[in-house]
Amino acid sequence: MRELITSAKGPQPKFLYTPCVKSGGFGIVSGMVALDPAAGRLIDGDVAAQTQRIFDNLYLALADYGFTMQELCLARIYTTCMDQFASINRVWELQFADVAPPARTSVGVSALPLGAQVEIEFMFHRI
Repeated sequence: MRELITSAKGPQPKFLYTPCVKSGGFGIVSGMVALDPAAGRLIDGDVAAQTQRIFDNLYLALADYGFTMQELCLARIYTTCMDQFASINRVWELQFADVAPPARTSVGVSALPLGAQVEIEFMFHRI
């Protein structure tokens, strides 16, 4: 059975999609860009600032989604700034200072929604 989950704590979707879909022990969080939760628009800032905002938004919604960072299994990072990937990676490493990091895929792309420089999707699993 599939459960569609939203959270009022983080930014609201700009398009028609479900922010988190749970099925069994799995949870898949749709790709997130660096939206300001209060203003509902993309933040100003470089790839590092956008990456941090994505994680901050994820932390806001995690309780509603029913998962913890310890249950994060996979993250897919898409960026229009592959030449600045070291900045994305520095922010990434801060998120996993106390938690084992998940598997990760990183892909350079030509464009992202709303002109974002970074988008990250997440997959969680609870036994």
